[in-house]
Amino acid sequence: MNNVKTDCKDIFSEDVSQLTAFKIYVRERVEAPAAVIEADASLNGETKAKAFSREIAENKIADFEKDGIDKMCHVSTFCYVGGNIYMSYYANTQSAEEDPGYQAARLAYIPENEPLNKTILDIMKTGDSLCGHKVTGVYDTILMQRDEEPDSIYVLWTASIDNKYYRLYRIFDIKTGSLGDICVNRFKVKDTVNDFSSSGMQNALAVNGIGHKEFFSDIGIMQKLSSRTENGEKYYYSGTYSGNFTAIIKSKDLITWEYVAQPNEGANGTGFKNETIWENAVYVLNDKAYYFVRQWNYDEKTDTGSKYGILTYYDLNSGEWARPVLVGDCQSRSDFIVYKGGLYLFHAPTDRNHIGIIKIDCNNIANSKVILQADMNGSCFYPFIQYNSAGELCMSYTVDRKHVRLASFTLSKYIDR
Repeated sequence: MNNVKTDCKDIFSEDVSQLTAFKIYVRERVEAPAAVIEADASLNGETKAKAFSREIAENKIADFEKDGIDKMCHVSTFCYVGGNIYMSYYANTQSAEEDPGYQAARLAYIPENEPLNKTILDIMKTGDSLCGHKVTGVYDTILMQRDEEPDSIYVLWTASIDNKYYRLYRIFDIKTGSLGDICVNRFKVKDTVNDFSSSGMQNALAVNGIGHKEFFSDIGIMQKLSSRTENGEKYYYSGTYSGNFTAIIKSKDLITWEYVAQPNEGANGTGFKNETIWENAVYVLNDKAYYFVRQWNYDEKTDTGSKYGILTYYDLNSGEWARPVLVGDCQSRSDFIVYKGGLYLFHAPTDRNHIGIIKIDCNNIANSKVILQADMNGSCFYPFIQYNSAGELCMSYTVDRKHVRLASFTLSKYIDR
């Protein structure tokens, strides 16, 4: 199958911009946090921590990479639809390095009752041609679904086009098993709409007088969706990031994404200093956008960076940020999930071989509590948590960047009663 457009009308557009300089926020340590939740290695020895690690290992459902072909694979998202399990990720068939210059965006799926019967589609790979432009890199790949389109899966990924990073998407038709055209996501700030690109994002913010922390070349969208009805329309919320810049975004169609907020700017002076970097978990519940993100890696020699991630929320009615809670965390991706009416955060408390679970106190996030911290006895990082077709939880994660794995577990076993 030819997955890319080679002869088509150019899908890219010029940025709306202005000649004013970008307003840049520098990295600064959080001041006066509402609370500090430490990573505690002693919790690894608890019975429930060992049981969780064992359950994940024993309840493996499938690996989704190309056996014997993929030398590196990473960053997973999954969903259960119509008797199949769908998984997105990116892979390198040339070397074991995580290098966008050699990667492909993937969508794989298996029947629930035949986990070894894999179908794997290349969505885009480095070296492809797109409307006369060269694909010079492929990176973070996710999948999403709208409630209004149960037979469609949106595959979104980062691609360097002529050495400039964009967010692109394709729609997979579940009924026909076919992929739609490659299109460009859009980034909207107030009335300004640009391509969802590194320059498009910065220019749209600048046109509207909104500052930001330093962008890197790569850009991303987080995979977890939560929804909120606003003026009679359903909006899906997520997070976006590029280097030190991390923000909340929302979309009605998963195509155009609207800027909502970032921790540096909030109503009534509630924006706060921070050292955020890369992936930011976002979940909307009761008019609050809960937010967790890692920070710049701590350097003991220079005493710079942080050993903590930031837990906070953005009030969607008042525009105010809550005082942040510092959570002992390493450099990894995190995820929220609602389970039996409670909000839980899955993160990496000490390193990427550990999983921590925190019960969020939605009345006072400073009172949020550690449920468990578990040594997973091996690589288990970038967890993504979602429900299966039976209404139970599953977790996809990366093993040594060699396997994209899915396993099931029962969270109720580990919640203190």
